[in-house]
Amino acid sequence: MKLESKIVIDFIKPFTKVLDVGCGDGSILLHLKKEKKIDARGIEIDHEKVKESLSKGLSVVEGDAEKDLINYPDQSFDYVILTQTLQAFYKPRKVLHELLRIGKNAIVSIPNFGYWKVRLSLLLKGRMPVTKTLPNTWHDTPNLHMCTIKDFFDLCNSDEIDIIKSIAVTQNRSSKISSFNLEIKNLYSEFGIFLISKKN
Repeated sequence: MKLESKIVIDFIKPFTKVLDVGCGDGSILLHLKKEKKIDARGIEIDHEKVKESLSKGLSVVEGDAEKDLINYPDQSFDYVILTQTLQAFYKPRKVLHELLRIGKNAIVSIPNFGYWKVRLSLLLKGRMPVTKTLPNTWHDTPNLHMCTIKDFFDLCNSDEIDIIKSIAVTQNRSSKISSFNLEIKNLYSEFGIFLISKKN
């Protein structure tokens, strides 16, 4: 299992209700269901991946999160997961608020466009970078709104979203992000994972 998935799973308490938005083949939900006895639900846009999730006995529906999250009742889940997808939405800020409307907590991971290799590639080559975490060329990428870890912190701060936990990941190593080390983590992290909730 990828380190990102392990961190997401560690954030979630047992016996809770979880919605995985863009759940793919359902691997995270299946692990949570087996190991933490959660009430597992998922939404996925790819028909084949929905079929794969259903074949594992998971409750997954086919849908477009950007349009369909509005159909979920307020605070109907303990956690809503959104991994490596926020930057691919047309209106990421709206989606973020939908996650926090639906769930008491949200777990969001983002590729960090502030990572030093991305900055250096753009500076030296003069082209949009292609890296391990950003493998697509500019005309094939699903990413519409590129952001950095600092950008995500700024958005949460301006929208009164509480960052409960934040983890930086680089080359299968993880470390905590705080306001004290934000600059350095923004420079040296491939992506960030955040456990967030609405401020009271």
